[in-house]
Amino acid sequence: MATFIGDYTCRVDAKGRVILPSAFKRQMPAAAMDKFVIKKDVFEKCLVMYPMDEWDRQNAIIRSRINPYNKEHSKFLRGFYKGTAEVILDASNRILIPRRLLDIAGIDGEVVMAGQDGKIEVWSKERYNVETEEADNFAMLAEKIMGDADSNT
Repeated sequence: MATFIGDYTCRVDAKGRVILPSAFKRQMPAAAMDKFVIKKDVFEKCLVMYPMDEWDRQNAIIRSRINPYNKEHSKFLRGFYKGTAEVILDASNRILIPRRLLDIAGIDGEVVMAGQDGKIEVWSKERYNVETEEADNFAMLAEKIMGDADSNT
């Protein structure tokens, strides 16, 4: 599994292509193919791009918790997979992001590709800047989640 580190401002061309930052390409395992699955994020108005090995891991987690004959579970599956697309790096290290996904995330022009462990988030630059300006909120969240040393033992 790749751990993606860093955030990079990139440009989306008129056809919806964006160049994958070379740092992310270097952070991918040598055995990884140049295929990704891209989808709308569950919580934020951004896209999430998974290398195929991480996508397979996410699917295994879902399969272990879901009963496809349960109506709520089926509704979750529909929502999770809605708008999902497989994308492949071309010879120029570009990814063609489907227009419908760019529209969902409000992406036009510049994007920020932000590493987050096994996935890459794709944000409109404006929205990403607003999200990251809220440093005080992040500090409180970090303290809430990571601050209690007893809960991590």
